[in-house]
Amino acid sequence: MKYQMNTDGGARGNPGPSGIGIVIKNDKKEKIFELGSYIGKATNNQAEYTALIEGLKAALERDITKLNCLLDSELIVKQMRHEYKVKNAELKVLWQTALGLASKFKEIEFNHVLREKNYEADLLVNKALDAYQESPKGI
Repeated sequence: MKYQMNTDGGARGNPGPSGIGIVIKNDKKEKIFELGSYIGKATNNQAEYTALIEGLKAALERDITKLNCLLDSELIVKQMRHEYKVKNAELKVLWQTALGLASKFKEIEFNHVLREKNYEADLLVNKALDAYQESPKGI
């Protein structure tokens, strides 16, 4: 069975307060995992990689071996496919972590989707950021 994972990361300010969103569905399009979380101060790209890493960990914890990763960050997709080099030192560490996790799957794909097709993960990012900014410590 091949699973689908949508991930998204976002920062309000670049860098700024950041969040991640992850949705994993089975082959019947049933949601088996979702997470929206505030991750602290980060850039958009750092948040995107963090979402991917946490999503890969969640998939492995659920014994998923075949995964289609859908991201609205073309940069991250192309870096994970080795089509673009990773020049930023901080991103390179995250990229290497993601590659290490990806190597544990029997089958894994990284595909770019338009933001509109990634709305569930995007919504989780924004909910996490809204909750952070509305909390007393988010001021």
